[in-house]
Amino acid sequence: MGLVWLLCGFVAPAVAAQPSPAKISDFLSQVQAAARTLDYSGVYIYQQGAAIQSARLVHVVDGTGERERLEVLDGPARECLRQNDVERCLQPDHKLVVVQPARSDHFPGLMLGDGHTIAQHYEWKPSGRSYRVAGRDCSVSELLARDHLRYSYRICTDQKTHLLLKWQTLDARGHLIDQIAFGSIRLGTDVPSGSLDSRWNTQGWKTETESGTPTDLQARGWRFSLPAGFAPVVQLSRKIGPSHGVDQLVLSDGLAAISIFIETFDPKRDQNVKQGGMRQGALNIYRLRLASYWLTAVGEVPAQTVREVARAVQYVPQAAH
Repeated sequence: MGLVWLLCGFVAPAVAAQPSPAKISDFLSQVQAAARTLDYSGVYIYQQGAAIQSARLVHVVDGTGERERLEVLDGPARECLRQNDVERCLQPDHKLVVVQPARSDHFPGLMLGDGHTIAQHYEWKPSGRSYRVAGRDCSVSELLARDHLRYSYRICTDQKTHLLLKWQTLDARGHLIDQIAFGSIRLGTDVPSGSLDSRWNTQGWKTETESGTPTDLQARGWRFSLPAGFAPVVQLSRKIGPSHGVDQLVLSDGLAAISIFIETFDPKRDQNVKQGGMRQGALNIYRLRLASYWLTAVGEVPAQTVREVARAVQYVPQAAH
């Protein structure tokens, strides 16, 4: 499969697109519903900065609900099998199965939560142009950020089913940062039977369960200054190993998400960990030391946003009492 089509922008000639919903909320709900309710299978390619990775995705809705199989095709073998809100991720090299909560916003899904405030922070601009992705006609539109706190997006949705076929992340100057798109896709009855079956026999493999316990970080003394439009989605305490725990606060504006991780500083474990920021494609990370804790903000938002989020966190121990 060639990568030229993926590494270029939408350059197709303008033609009339299919009628679109009048409001951004209706449009996004339509696209999200297609990702959750349709049967489809295909290979997509994800470009994040200089890194390119491909994966095979199968999604089927049957009498048991949503079922999905995601197989990473580059690097170490990895496969995730989802049944509704739970997924089992297989790591063949380690003969390990990790059971964890599933997310609904991964490609070709795009929303986290109901997205009722998205219109306040993004302008939806249907272009009236069509394009071809994976051999299917799709309509091009843009979700333009209204401020510097978030990225803009250019997307192409299938004209017949409204399924998201291509997603591009753009910086404030309109430059491409990263993108993800189907290179091949089958829909409905064209999805091969048995394509949800794993090719790995996991008998005798070790199983680990990743789960979190709901927590109230504010009651424990933590204070957060949230960027405009971002609201808390979940707060969890997780165990990472027998003696290492981490708290996580997830924020979202409906499209973009930021996670704040809080863990106790360990001089032996963390003495070589550096403070400051790093970036890969649209993903930015900012880490700093706060009292006896490490604080890490991670999100597919501009570097300034994660930096400001991290620096605004305060710890007031007496507030926990």
